[in-house]
Amino acid sequence: MSGAAKRSSASQGGSDRRKKKYRSDGTPIWGKRFIDGPGIWVTCAKGKEKQAVGEIYDLFNTLAEEMWPEKQDAADTKSDDAEDEEELSIEAQIANEVSAMKKPKAEQRFANCQTNTPCLIFISCKSPVDPVALVMRYLHDVAKTGITRTRHCLRFCPVSASSVTNMPEIEAVCRKLVGSPDVIRLQYKIELKMRNHTTIPRDTLIEAIAKCVPEGHSVDLSNPDVFVLVELFKSVCGVSVVREYNRLHKFNVVEIASVRAKKEDGPEETSNRIAS
Repeated sequence: MSGAAKRSSASQGGSDRRKKKYRSDGTPIWGKRFIDGPGIWVTCAKGKEKQAVGEIYDLFNTLAEEMWPEKQDAADTKSDDAEDEEELSIEAQIANEVSAMKKPKAEQRFANCQTNTPCLIFISCKSPVDPVALVMRYLHDVAKTGITRTRHCLRFCPVSASSVTNMPEIEAVCRKLVGSPDVIRLQYKIELKMRNHTTIPRDTLIEAIAKCVPEGHSVDLSNPDVFVLVELFKSVCGVSVVREYNRLHKFNVVEIASVRAKKEDGPEETSNRIAS
């Protein structure tokens, strides 16, 4: 094969690969190779990452539909009364079915981002999903019922915003999330987790984040009103501000369900219950 033919073939192959990023109806398949927020970190049992991702998609899509229901098209909300007046012909029925097939599918709200790390998953979220609200809804459901809706997932950590791991970018994200002067005076604690990152020293990062908090707020390491969750993974930093972090067992659903089971079933029954 000549060089020109090889280049032509490679070009066509690249075009085919690009086309695979879109569905047949032209809407993009929203997936990501790289981690980017807002989103949610999820830890899971080792070797069960694939199964955990499937559980997370089912869980998040169900909760998101309840919390942020998608708007229906006017054509989809027509009453059946008009159709009852006159039965559609076969041709009209076929035309309606073809029209429905051509309608763009709803854009995916969640995408699994590659971490290439055992036991660690990052699910990126699209608007209008609020990662903090979504996680808190699930945690409160588990605390109330004692039943998890996931078998392999452990800890859920929301990320309201993310940046690359250099100090100016991290400080900008933190100021955006915690720097509002209108917020009532609160006691806070910075909860920092670092994975596969050795560039920025831990103490340096905590000190820099603390400087982003407006004056009037105070540090309380034992019983704070809010937690500033900071997750560093490789070259990405994610930040969120949450409440009830200690009360909800650092957002570990297995621990939450276990405590509930002890209260209801006694100390001899401590395994978490899973919704079928």
